[in-house]
Amino acid sequence: MGLVLKILKIVGIVLLVLIVSIAVLLLCLFMRPFVPNDYTKTVETGGELEAKYLAMGAHGVKYAEAEAPGDWKKFEVFYPAGLESGADAYPVVVFANGTGVAASKYKALFKHLASWGFIALGNEDPSTCTGDSAEAALAWLLEQNGDPDSVFYQKVDRSHIGISGHSQGGVAVFNAVGEQPHGGLYTCAVSLSPTEWALAMAIGLDYDPGKMTAPTLILAAPEKDVIAPEGVKSLAGAIPAGTVTALRSGMDHGKMLYSADGYVTAWFMWHLQGDQDAAKAFAGDDAELLANPLYQDQQIALKGT
Repeated sequence: MGLVLKILKIVGIVLLVLIVSIAVLLLCLFMRPFVPNDYTKTVETGGELEAKYLAMGAHGVKYAEAEAPGDWKKFEVFYPAGLESGADAYPVVVFANGTGVAASKYKALFKHLASWGFIALGNEDPSTCTGDSAEAALAWLLEQNGDPDSVFYQKVDRSHIGISGHSQGGVAVFNAVGEQPHGGLYTCAVSLSPTEWALAMAIGLDYDPGKMTAPTLILAAPEKDVIAPEGVKSLAGAIPAGTVTALRSGMDHGKMLYSADGYVTAWFMWHLQGDQDAAKAFAGDDAELLANPLYQDQQIALKGT
């Protein structure tokens, strides 16, 4: 009997250690950012323009936040440090989160955009597909733009607003533009590894790419992603406003959030800041993206290029 009790005690200790170890591991995973803080220095690039726009921009970066409704918790904004003291208005990029992943997990991504002269904002919404929380974030910022007591008073360039999203957030991009009240303000969009159209419809993440009124950059992994290469092609074919699509070789679903950020930033620099050097990544027969060896299945179907 004594031996049995000793064995049970040992088993109990082992189980306790295992449970504590699992808890610590889960806590570490929860605390870990989904975008590595040093990704702008470690992600491989295959072209001069991709490398240029993956690097940090010239602006210092500041941060602000405000309370948001319900599960959205807070609006989080990263912006160029010069915004507070200058008279310039800045272009905006709204970000829609992937499933269960808050914007606070993407800080490095937001900081990168802000360093290039954008007001980058999001919230903590764990389920973004409808575009409701992206709409709320943009509506809040536009309210701040009209509030003399806000740091963002008359600092928002309403004619240059873009949106980006990953995974379920890639679905939210289509709904924010095509279904939401401020959807017409978006002048360009980026959808990173959006849930495949047919799969999304089957699980209740409905969206209609036929309602997109903004040119859209769609980037995904060739495998281990929630959208297949054929799905990317089909999705692009349904968007009337024009698209650029490419698959980043050797990546998976999670890494698509940041691995192609050089081209994501170039896309926004072109459409929201009129940067003609950035345009060379996508426009024309010699567009850099077409020849980049790190990408495959590149297709450019933009109007007027």
